[in-house]
Amino acid sequence: MLEATKSTQSAPEASAEAVPVNPALAAEAKIARIAVTVFPLLVVVAGVAGYLMPGAFKPLGPSVPYFLGIIMFCMGLTLTPPDFASVAKRPWAVVLGIVAHYVIMPGAGWLIAVALNLPPELAVGLILVGCAPSGTASNVMAFLAKGDVALSVAVASVSTLIAPVVTPLLVLFLAGSYLQIDAAGMFLDIVKTVLVPVIAGLLARLFLKKLVARVLPVLPWASAVVISLIVAIVVAGSASKIVAAGGIVFLAVVLHNGFGLGLGYLAGKLGRLDDKARRALAFEVGMQNSGLAATLATAHFSPLTALPSAVFSLWHNISGAIVAAWLARRPLRDA
Repeated sequence: MLEATKSTQSAPEASAEAVPVNPALAAEAKIARIAVTVFPLLVVVAGVAGYLMPGAFKPLGPSVPYFLGIIMFCMGLTLTPPDFASVAKRPWAVVLGIVAHYVIMPGAGWLIAVALNLPPELAVGLILVGCAPSGTASNVMAFLAKGDVALSVAVASVSTLIAPVVTPLLVLFLAGSYLQIDAAGMFLDIVKTVLVPVIAGLLARLFLKKLVARVLPVLPWASAVVISLIVAIVVAGSASKIVAAGGIVFLAVVLHNGFGLGLGYLAGKLGRLDDKARRALAFEVGMQNSGLAATLATAHFSPLTALPSAVFSLWHNISGAIVAAWLARRPLRDA
């Protein structure tokens, strides 16, 4: 969702290394890198704060949907009509990315929950993360990895817009045997906290261009701070159970995210996409909107169910940054 990622897609490339030659674009790229580096640290600090001071954050639980709405509004502000036009230009790649995202991650979440014999609350929490749309930082990871940013933005946008229908149905199908699932309630919550704010942000971008242009540079930071606050609230709600559940949850999240990144790249390869597109799909499949998953878990289940989402918020940004740095050092196979 970071504006720097999309700005760079039109910049001329000096070489196969895809380094922006426009000084302004280079500056935006630097801001994006800093945000991605600092974000995991903010999440760690927030998690520790939530664990050590649960009384300070737990009362904020009812405000989590509003915080998520802020994040999704920021995402809407970064979207432009060309982002959606790219869907029509390359429907096969976008459809492949959407299908891979909503098949691999939900399926992997269910398989890992069964393999690790997770308790019902944690199993539903992990499956719920897998059924969420693409993560808000996936675009910037694709950019840092020298991937296809236009494809990344298109997949993230469409996966978010169809989430009100797809996410509840997948959770009901995969997690219904663990806990009672209110699919209709989830649908309404996702519409209110995701779809409406994203559309509002998109409209603001269209009709308030000058004002939005002024705030675009701070959007990555605003989103990072709000997501960190959600993590603190989620951790505070389950602070008493983290010591017992933390180890198995961390293992489950690492496996889940790893399968997503690897199988996302493989899906692009099997779909005969070029290397830039494969790199983009790796992050679009492997990185989840864990803020949405945490919000739904808190509203429909329990704070413990939201714990996998909180851990995922931290880990997928760390692993994403590491994988992006590794891919950036590897030449594009199609070059």
